[in-house]
Amino acid sequence: MTAGEEKTEQQIPIEGEDISPKKDGGVLKLIKKDGIGDETPMTGDKVSVHYTGVLLDGTKFDSSRDRDDYFTFDLGKGQVIKAWDIAVATMKINEVCQIICKPEYAYGSAGSPPKIPPNAILVFEIELFEIKAEDLTEDEDGGIIRRIRKKGESYSKPNEGASVEIHLEGKYQGTTFDSRDVSFIIGDGEEHNVPPGIEKALQEMEKGEEAIISLKPKYGFGESGNSKLNIPPSANLVYEVVLKNFEKAKESWEMNIDEKLEQSLIVKEKGTLYFKVRKYKQATIHYKKIVSWLEHESGLNEENLKQSNALRLAAHLNLAMCYIKMDENLQAVENCEKALELDANNEKALFRMGEARLAMNDYELAKENFQKLVQLYPNKAAKVQIGICQKKIREQLDLEKKIYAKMFPKFANTSDQQKVVLKTKSEKEAAVVITEEEENKENLDEGGKGEPMEMETTHKPQELDATA
Repeated sequence: MTAGEEKTEQQIPIEGEDISPKKDGGVLKLIKKDGIGDETPMTGDKVSVHYTGVLLDGTKFDSSRDRDDYFTFDLGKGQVIKAWDIAVATMKINEVCQIICKPEYAYGSAGSPPKIPPNAILVFEIELFEIKAEDLTEDEDGGIIRRIRKKGESYSKPNEGASVEIHLEGKYQGTTFDSRDVSFIIGDGEEHNVPPGIEKALQEMEKGEEAIISLKPKYGFGESGNSKLNIPPSANLVYEVVLKNFEKAKESWEMNIDEKLEQSLIVKEKGTLYFKVRKYKQATIHYKKIVSWLEHESGLNEENLKQSNALRLAAHLNLAMCYIKMDENLQAVENCEKALELDANNEKALFRMGEARLAMNDYELAKENFQKLVQLYPNKAAKVQIGICQKKIREQLDLEKKIYAKMFPKFANTSDQQKVVLKTKSEKEAAVVITEEEENKENLDEGGKGEPMEMETTHKPQELDATA
């Protein structure tokens, strides 16, 4: 017998409440210490426990306490034996219980050699320390929290573009503001007053699943709120959602190139409609579909290649504009770079990249974008932005000199003549201010914050790229 296989003097009595779903005596639970509160874990919750496992004769085969480390797992996801998923779901925080598991709820006829023999009845003492609800956001910022009240029927889930039938009940500060059955296409939920966080959650749900979804404002109705539903700005919301039925949309690999091109035209128009009413997040969802459908296509004939490239270029340019509007400037720059891979001298891509970099305080690179633009096109707006960049560079240099002067007082007494000698190349460039800066003084405070190009050609304000 090894050190980890300690044995008691007598066999453990088989006792406890039958909590097995079939009431077949497969899982018996005996509470040794009551927990606190009323909350118990739901499917998908991350739970942390301590446990000790023994055979019916008292031989210990495993213990998290010996390792002095909690054991953490996702409840109801099949990460542990069946008896654990059943028993832990009934526990409260700080509860200590004993469970006795028949083989069919543990390791079955195979056992788990060498410590657990075939057809072994197992006994566990479990203490629950923490319940953490499932975070469905990509950044794990707590913006979309799901608690599964009832597990769904299968492993299939809706995808972007799927048709869904749901029942939802929305609550704000405990008061119900929305209760209805609704059918819609995932991606178009906002048209039906369904917030983006619910659309995101639906793509993680199974048919028949019932879930409680908590949304932070970013994933609800945002800073604007929803006047139709009497939701104020920046409101935290709680929804109870039932996914009654759904039909998946075709995945990219299921469509031929003609279908992809046809669908890309449709979603581009939808994205533009969202942009025009300032629903930029929804617009990006549609433009991203074009990129995902077309970016990896190869072996196209000349006509299809031309149309595909035009649609991808339009998508990246429009995504850049949306991200500028949402102040997500790094993603704007990335999409401009993708656009320039398709068209190296694209006027809109250069201008929007400059705008995004200016908003990120990357004045030198922004100036380079605008300078390249004015070399290629007679763009007055770009010339104005060069003046703004130069002004910002001067301000930055002046601030640096003041900081250095405080750090090194002797430099504060340096003569003006010496300062001129010490000027850097950047300072000299910053001293050059184009005449357009004076002509457009009223525009300089705009800072290039996502405003569209105004060129000598007939470009419209907030214009998206309609190339296709």
